[in-house]
Amino acid sequence: MKIALFDAGAGPRTGVVKGDRIYPTGLAGSTVDLIERWNELAPGLAGVGTGEGHALSAVRLLAPVPRPGKIFAIGLNYADHIAESAMGTPECQVWFTKAVTSINPPYAPVLIARGAPKVDYEVEMVAVIGKRGKHIAREDAHRHVFGYCVGNDVTERGWQLETPQWSLGKSFDTHAPIGPWITTTDEIGDPHGLDLSCSVNGEVRQSSNTRHLVFNLWDQIAHLSQAMTLEPGDLLFTGTPGGVGMAMKPPQFLKAGDTVRCEIAGLGAIETTMQDEA
Repeated sequence: MKIALFDAGAGPRTGVVKGDRIYPTGLAGSTVDLIERWNELAPGLAGVGTGEGHALSAVRLLAPVPRPGKIFAIGLNYADHIAESAMGTPECQVWFTKAVTSINPPYAPVLIARGAPKVDYEVEMVAVIGKRGKHIAREDAHRHVFGYCVGNDVTERGWQLETPQWSLGKSFDTHAPIGPWITTTDEIGDPHGLDLSCSVNGEVRQSSNTRHLVFNLWDQIAHLSQAMTLEPGDLLFTGTPGGVGMAMKPPQFLKAGDTVRCEIAGLGAIETTMQDEA
């Protein structure tokens, strides 16, 4: 099932996407409320989609989790990205946070902040936590995932690299577009075999498959949950492959007017246009 948050002119509502149409669930509350009550609500949602609904082209899709409790992202998690970064394969998982205010809708403009021009793209599969847990065993990790969406871990490289801590460079406003919806786990099965790509103005810059993750999603969940309780609606950005603008010779950072499209097989695509903050 594909769960989206959308606005057809009457404010945000949750909906089920089928083909090129979206059907309101009729449920009050946020997508996180729906995730938390999924076992109770899912049987009733199976019949959603028989009414008129809305054409996707006629609604505004919002970030499917507009205010997650936590956003964690793993760095250096594809071999080709490690190589282009001139860094060694990490022995331990390298994690950083993104501010919740960096969340952005899947088709809304992404801002280039004043005095921070070194903006880069990073296509990533994003896992949406569905079940609360701590000290989660690797073999149980899949039971704690609600679904997946496409993400762009937009990064301001100047801020990222001026200190050993990456979080500020990863947390500018609008620098975490996600969507276009959450595809539930039953539609995907094993998430470690999905093609993903990123293009800038139609030129493919990144192209890989999630089977190339250094630390796969189950390892990630097991590791993170040793430190903190993972809760419904938390987002995990699972890593980006090689091909980022910073590694090009010369580096190619994004500029106003550029269109960035991130796509993952089975999950859909998000597309944003870069815009100067001023």
